[in-house]
Amino acid sequence: MIERAAILSTGDELTTGRTLDTNANFIADKLVAAGLDVTAIMVVGDYPDRITWAWHAAMRQADVVISTGGLGPTADDLTTETLAALAGRPLVMDTAVADRIRQMFAAMGRGMPENNLKQAQFPEGAVIIPNALGTAPGFRLDLQTEHGLKHLIVLPGVPREMKPMIEAQVLPWLAQARGTNEVYLSHVFQTFGISESALDEVVAGCVTPEEGRIAFRAAFPQISVRLTVHGQPSVAPTRLQTLAARLRERLAGYAYGEGDTTMEAVVGGLLVQRDLKLALAESCTGGLIGHRLTNVPGSSKYFKGGIIAYSDKIKKQRLGVSEATLRAHGAVSEQTAGEMAGGVRGALKCDLGLAVTGIAGPDGGSAEKPVGTVCFGLATPETIFTRRYQLWGNREWVKLLASQVALDWVRRYLLGANPTESGILRR
Repeated sequence: MIERAAILSTGDELTTGRTLDTNANFIADKLVAAGLDVTAIMVVGDYPDRITWAWHAAMRQADVVISTGGLGPTADDLTTETLAALAGRPLVMDTAVADRIRQMFAAMGRGMPENNLKQAQFPEGAVIIPNALGTAPGFRLDLQTEHGLKHLIVLPGVPREMKPMIEAQVLPWLAQARGTNEVYLSHVFQTFGISESALDEVVAGCVTPEEGRIAFRAAFPQISVRLTVHGQPSVAPTRLQTLAARLRERLAGYAYGEGDTTMEAVVGGLLVQRDLKLALAESCTGGLIGHRLTNVPGSSKYFKGGIIAYSDKIKKQRLGVSEATLRAHGAVSEQTAGEMAGGVRGALKCDLGLAVTGIAGPDGGSAEKPVGTVCFGLATPETIFTRRYQLWGNREWVKLLASQVALDWVRRYLLGANPTESGILRR
């Protein structure tokens, strides 16, 4: 019975910190959603002794081990040969895979280095997992050990190759190998403006362990709340729908979206629904809000542009902020934010004008306006909303959090709420 899984990532680029191990996050999320208990995630460099140690440790902890990385053609790609030695299996050349590699190079009009044929060698008895996007296939090796039967799955480390292999081949095999027709279904809520500990209190008792499972994932500045249920295909979808409705009621006021979405995507969808256009006036965020909005496909339907008014001169010349306002209240003030918002709305002839001005740090703060002081303005056809907030963290965090608050203001306004009533630390 396959119940426990371990994940092994190999590569010096991971252990030296040059590359973030996003593969393990992706795989763990898929395995947990499929009902497996992920007992360990390990990262090791490209050394045979360390790779061997990691495989032994993983097999002690899990029924199935999924490894990524080390399948390339170079001398430091050691996963296949190390695992073959560990299993006591000789390496065997697969002629079909070798021919496919040759054909891929021929199609690109390039000569194939002979070391690429290393990617066509597999431990004897391995089941090949095709790779539609690269030269390195994966493989599965079933190995009888002193700890029982272990299923060893080896995949390339390139995310765009590995992810479809997981979803199209590994997960279906796991479902079949587990010998159960139970399904695991999840529903995700994206929240903002509340801490993880406070969220835990909000949802406490909402779903019993017998009904399902609630898990949190913090990815600053938002927190995801995942509801997972399992059961027979005829029952699980209805249970998920019922529990999601119950959880949605608890999270009212904190959840800005559901599913795999972002604040900027939600805001864009609302702007499209209402056929409204938005313009930005950014100071301390330096264009970050515009960057986030334009990351969403189709953003040209609702985002007209922005003015990065970092200096007081640009605030005056391009946005119409008055000299008297700057002299009396300063560049970081509700008054200035309001004039920036109204100015950009008029300059770009938009329905909404959104403005941010603040002190991201690490320098520039004072007793009256410490680092993290950020003022927001939202100009609408009816009025101009303004508010001062005291944000936290380093420069990067303050900028990112400010962009999230700003977008949340637009979302709240479009939903008919007062944007200044959001729960983030305001002053």
